[in-house]
Amino acid sequence: MAHTRTPRVGLGVWALIIALVALVVLTFLPTPYVIQRPGPVYDTLGTAAGEDGEDVPLIAIEGAETFETTGSLNLLTVQVVGNRERTPSWFELALAWMNSSRAVVPIDAVFPEGVTSEDRDERNAALMVDSQHEATAAALNELGYDTGAEVKVVDAVEGSPAAGVLEENDVITEIDGVKVTSAAELREAIQEGEGTPVELTVIRDGDQQMGVEITPELDTTDGVDTWLIGITLTTEYDFPIDVTIQLDNVGGPSAGMMFALGIVDELTPGAMTGGNDIAGTGTIDAAGTVGPIGGIRQKLYGAVDAGADYFLAPESNCDEVVGHVPDGLQVISTATLEESIDALEVIANDGDVEALPTCTAAAE
Repeated sequence: MAHTRTPRVGLGVWALIIALVALVVLTFLPTPYVIQRPGPVYDTLGTAAGEDGEDVPLIAIEGAETFETTGSLNLLTVQVVGNRERTPSWFELALAWMNSSRAVVPIDAVFPEGVTSEDRDERNAALMVDSQHEATAAALNELGYDTGAEVKVVDAVEGSPAAGVLEENDVITEIDGVKVTSAAELREAIQEGEGTPVELTVIRDGDQQMGVEITPELDTTDGVDTWLIGITLTTEYDFPIDVTIQLDNVGGPSAGMMFALGIVDELTPGAMTGGNDIAGTGTIDAAGTVGPIGGIRQKLYGAVDAGADYFLAPESNCDEVVGHVPDGLQVISTATLEESIDALEVIANDGDVEALPTCTAAAE
């Protein structure tokens, strides 16, 4: 006897067909998001591929005695899946949403309108170079070396308080009679003045010293007040020893702290890690201040994948860390290079690691 298909079965088949067609269509539709996931991990005490593909020390130092060490100081990276030319499919986004080691973020947050993948790569490469210089300065300053820092004007913004007063290549040596050894120090002094005129000592054309007075003006962006004089700065160093950091195909400033720790470890006797596997992240300036970075949740998972037991996290990223720490990883909060070194000393000597600062819901 022949069977006839009931209307309910027919509707179910059509619903399935429509759903499959919709899924196929969504697969090819562009999306306004990209995916962040854990990227490669690099041991600053180990090796990396050189320009010829051969392994070379990730940090190489000449002009000073170096020491053998053990353990690892791993820097973490984040990979971005997608760009403006090719965004992830909705199906890929759905899978990422269900994976705690991945993050789905608006494409504008990673690739601003008008910024190509090449533009982003060039900017990140420049930031990496700057972070290596700042990390070297921070490490050598921590060890008592004179880094010969010069804070130099790159440009004075038209219409700003500095326009017509400061010129390209001016070297700023003092602010209100206090020596300036980094751009960060200069900015901090301007902020502390809260708009009062500042007296800058400047060397122009290599030998002409002069004093100039500039009154900062207030800039409010995204609700944050900042006092500005309208200059772009760079800090140039005359390092007493040669430090070469070999790390291709990685950009951005977030490896700074781990570079600095690696340099300090190689220049001091003994193993600063105590033989432990330690990971971390954070920007750094010549004064040793550790700053926030992006993608910290993905880096936490990258640390676990690399076998690290401890993770040094910037104090300023703590709000993103709380509630997202993978099992088996102990997070230690740090705000300076000195604090990071102190934490490593506790770990190396089997001290009370639980007493070290960590990220909590109440962290400020």
